[in-house]
Amino acid sequence: MTTAHDYSEGVDPERALKYAIQHHSGDRTEIVEGVISNLTPSWDHERAARLVRRQIEDRVDALGCVEGSGNLDLPRSSNWYVPDIAVVPDHLARGGAALLPDQTLLIVEVTSKSNAETARVVKRKRYAEYGAPLYLLVDRMEKTVTVFAEPGPLGYTKVDGPHPFGTPVRLPEPFGIDLDTSGL
Repeated sequence: MTTAHDYSEGVDPERALKYAIQHHSGDRTEIVEGVISNLTPSWDHERAARLVRRQIEDRVDALGCVEGSGNLDLPRSSNWYVPDIAVVPDHLARGGAALLPDQTLLIVEVTSKSNAETARVVKRKRYAEYGAPLYLLVDRMEKTVTVFAEPGPLGYTKVDGPHPFGTPVRLPEPFGIDLDTSGL
């Protein structure tokens, strides 16, 4: 008599899911609260991200960092994020491994119709919980920009905004620059 083998023994579902996401070919894929999503940003979404990227790139270089949209792991959760922009120290960007939110200097999310609530609520909460020091939310649906700082387990304790597009928005240190939001 043959018995069925339980293949789930010793398998860590979080690790298996994140492994599958990292090793599939092709698109940018993230996991938000256990839901797998392929990211296919529109051109206007990419344009908004590029406008922010252009304004911060000189300061990013001066800080010895790089900006991009690499993978962020949130260990002990079913989350694997691909932010629109993350600023990380250059030495951490080498080697190809996913980074943790607390290893960033800044995370930027640009909303789309399909992800606006996720960026406003879920990601904001998770980035704070995992220690991302600065979170910039470019909300294209509301036409506002908000800077979140001073993360903690219950969320960000300092919020600057929402500011309507067109208002200069100050990115705190280590950036110390004003973003021109008029073109977003």
